[in-house]
Amino acid sequence: MECHGGSIARVLRKVDLPFAILEQRELIVPLREQFRLLEKAARETGDAYFGARLGQAVKSEDLSAFGAWVCKAKTLGDAMVRAHAGLNVMLQTSTVLTVSRHGPRVRWSIEFVEPETDGRHHNEFLALGYAMDVVRGYAGPGWRPNVVMTALPLGSPRAQLEDIFSANISHGHAVPAIEFDAALLGNMIYSGRSASDECGVGSEPPVPRQSDVLATTVAVTELALHEGYPRIAWVAAKLGTTPRSLQRRLGENGTSFVDLVDDLLSRHAKRLLQEGRTSVTDIALNLGYSDPAHFTRAFRRWTGQSPRAYRHAAIHG
Repeated sequence: MECHGGSIARVLRKVDLPFAILEQRELIVPLREQFRLLEKAARETGDAYFGARLGQAVKSEDLSAFGAWVCKAKTLGDAMVRAHAGLNVMLQTSTVLTVSRHGPRVRWSIEFVEPETDGRHHNEFLALGYAMDVVRGYAGPGWRPNVVMTALPLGSPRAQLEDIFSANISHGHAVPAIEFDAALLGNMIYSGRSASDECGVGSEPPVPRQSDVLATTVAVTELALHEGYPRIAWVAAKLGTTPRSLQRRLGENGTSFVDLVDDLLSRHAKRLLQEGRTSVTDIALNLGYSDPAHFTRAFRRWTGQSPRAYRHAAIHG
């Protein structure tokens, strides 16, 4: 962003996402918000192919625990199997990876099952960049796909994209994909990376299915917590619904937004107190309370103890 004269801080403010996502890669950001983020970034930089350029700078093994786990597979074929098996568990839902054989070539495609359209092609280009980086981990840094297929309309300009991807571009496909020689599937990890299973599926918090109302709401409320006390209007907007509809759906699942936030704050407060590194005042402010007294009253309601008494018991037994 900065290399292209843009401001990531300004973009994050425009899409109303917390700065914490820059440093805490485990935070879950709804796919539609990722679309919006890339769309605003493209406008900020004036780069119509921002997602494609960003995709050529990314490293898949830095993509949370999921990317590291995929890139440590023994062969490229194994890495692709891991990507398909772990994507919806470790990274995000609403995404479908597909592999098909076309003579001597393999086509690896990625589809976003999300109705949002603004920013979609930027996210598709970014995803193709991650896929290309996975293949390079086994084919070598100079590898390029035989062809990059895009969902842009037939007749769209190709020259800039061919320069960015260093590959032939083919427009007008239903699903974005890359094609490469099937012989690469048996390639071992390229020198400089060592195969390891030290990062397994279980090491990353599971990403909730879209149909799981409680889990998705909790995940986005966790994100909201980095902006202060979670607001239902903010959470509902990120989930693509209204506060009233969200309340109704939570009610159908036997809870309310207030109760959900209460449980979330209680769990975070207990964890921070048990760790013992943060003062009670800072914990209160980090959790969105206006002062320690309000936090203390809430904590007594949750546990029957003051925060300091709870910490002392947790640390000293």
